[in-house]
Amino acid sequence: MFPKYDVIVVGAGHAGCEAAVAAANLGCKVLLATMNMQTIGQMSCNPAMGGVAKGQIVREVDALCGYSGIVTDHTAIQFRMLNRSKGPAMWSPRAQNDRMAFAAKWRQMLENNPNIDFWQEMVAGLVVKDGRVRGVRTSMGIEIEGEAVVLTNGTFLNGLIHIGEKQFGGGRAGESAARGITEQLVELGFEAGRMKTGTPPRIDGRSLDYSKMEMQPGDNPPGKFSYTDTPRLENQLCCWSTYTNQQVHDMLRTGFDKSPMFNGRIQGLGPRYCPSIEDKIDRFGDKDRHQLFIEPEGRDTVEIYINGFSSSLPEDVQFKALRLIPGLENAKMFRPGYAIEYDYFPPTQLQPTLETHLVKNLFFAGQINGTTGYEEAACQGLMAGLNAALAAKDQEQLVLKRSEAYIGVLIDDLVNKGTEEPYRMFTSRAEYRILLRQDNADLRLTPIAQRLGLAGAEERMARVHAKNRATAEIEAFFRNASVQPDELNGYLQSVDSAPINQKTKLHNILLRPQVDIAGMAGVLPELATFLRPYEQEFVELAEINIKYDGYIKKEEEMVARHARLEDLQLQPDFNYAGVNGLSIEARQKLASVRPRTIGQASRISGVNPADVSVLLVYLGR
Repeated sequence: MFPKYDVIVVGAGHAGCEAAVAAANLGCKVLLATMNMQTIGQMSCNPAMGGVAKGQIVREVDALCGYSGIVTDHTAIQFRMLNRSKGPAMWSPRAQNDRMAFAAKWRQMLENNPNIDFWQEMVAGLVVKDGRVRGVRTSMGIEIEGEAVVLTNGTFLNGLIHIGEKQFGGGRAGESAARGITEQLVELGFEAGRMKTGTPPRIDGRSLDYSKMEMQPGDNPPGKFSYTDTPRLENQLCCWSTYTNQQVHDMLRTGFDKSPMFNGRIQGLGPRYCPSIEDKIDRFGDKDRHQLFIEPEGRDTVEIYINGFSSSLPEDVQFKALRLIPGLENAKMFRPGYAIEYDYFPPTQLQPTLETHLVKNLFFAGQINGTTGYEEAACQGLMAGLNAALAAKDQEQLVLKRSEAYIGVLIDDLVNKGTEEPYRMFTSRAEYRILLRQDNADLRLTPIAQRLGLAGAEERMARVHAKNRATAEIEAFFRNASVQPDELNGYLQSVDSAPINQKTKLHNILLRPQVDIAGMAGVLPELATFLRPYEQEFVELAEINIKYDGYIKKEEEMVARHARLEDLQLQPDFNYAGVNGLSIEARQKLASVRPRTIGQASRISGVNPADVSVLLVYLGR
């Protein structure tokens, strides 16, 4: 009935979709198994992609030939570049999406890939022989052979939904939980844990009074995520913001005694940086209001997502509290918010390739590893899919360094430090964030995609070469061209910058924080004429390179200094117990994680600089 597949992907959420695409685009025969073909690429929570640090991840996924950026651009209803008031290392793209169109586009793109087959049924277990995964077993008892398996089960592993004192099994509202995989993995020696996440109620947009809210328009002109020729967003929709108040908080408190969070029925830890509304009120009792964002679910629906009002309180308490919020006095609820508990597997049980230590050719990606967020899941799926394909071909697997990508930072954090609460990416987690900007992800990562032979990488590299040429030409122009005081002093005065009193290179003037290329081009016809043929993206990158050249060089020097440790290899069977001088904790952690390099060993929680020095001495370094 089934051929033998190179890669079997279990789950068709953001991680599963990217895993299937990555393996297929390396030429592998892929099976994507899901419990429901109608929910492929589903946005289970908020209808948005990107955000602080997350937007950088989406652009990195796109640069590695993933599809998340393409799907986002095709289905966006609003685009904003966040943190524009800060330095470019902090700029983060974010798009509001049409939820139904997003899932439909994902399914269309997957079905258009001839290397991907589909099977709709719950996967209840794995086929493991001699320490190696050999395929999967479905709930109907069907065994499907595969060289490698990627598990991307999201919140479905023994999922339990909570609304007030009510609880019922499910991986998502209206969908069954997945059972059998956790139990088998534990029998194989894996450690499992429980985590929790939540979602807010959905309401009827026709019942809202937007005159009492603040409009949140998109950028004009809007940007996009993908480096490919995706359509530019037109006819953006507005989001809105409003605030809770003391009355809302008092009403919510009336349900605290029935809250599964506060009465102990929920055992798993929830996301620290995306707490429920009841958690906000409990933890931040000094605040008399909390901001909420009113976000449309799509162009052809009246359904509204209330960002910031995640809750597992009884549905009647949620409803009464909603109607005390300005603009929501007559709100009609489509469905209440809920919390969901699910199984995860501490990611220290993984190699940096996302392959498990215990079972060869078995990979984990997404919430099964303790992360939260579509973007975090997508990038893990991409990497797990790539490495599963490479493993199936007996080729060397790919590990991105912390200096190469936010993806590298995320995976390095997970496998070396683990996580006891849902892990979310922030710019502050990346020590090389000036190098890892959203504008240069293609320059950093598309050459890797080309080297791997990913489908579409050659065409993308043509644009990378064009981008490099253009930015070099623009930077050269600024280094060589000069301007007279009378040509520019009026502009300088308008931006509160000191006038020049002699002919000056444009490069030196652009180094001033108040000055930008757009302003200079507005008063210098020769500059405007020179820049006209170039894409705005290329001009912006050249400006960043000029303004932040000193900072960029400093980070590159830091990377070079730390590269020495990353190049010192450690054998997988290294006997840490036999190294005198290592602390007991270091021996245990090193034996558990099995780092590939001294650099990775230095980042493991519990391994201190003295332990690293002992290893260096032992290796004769």
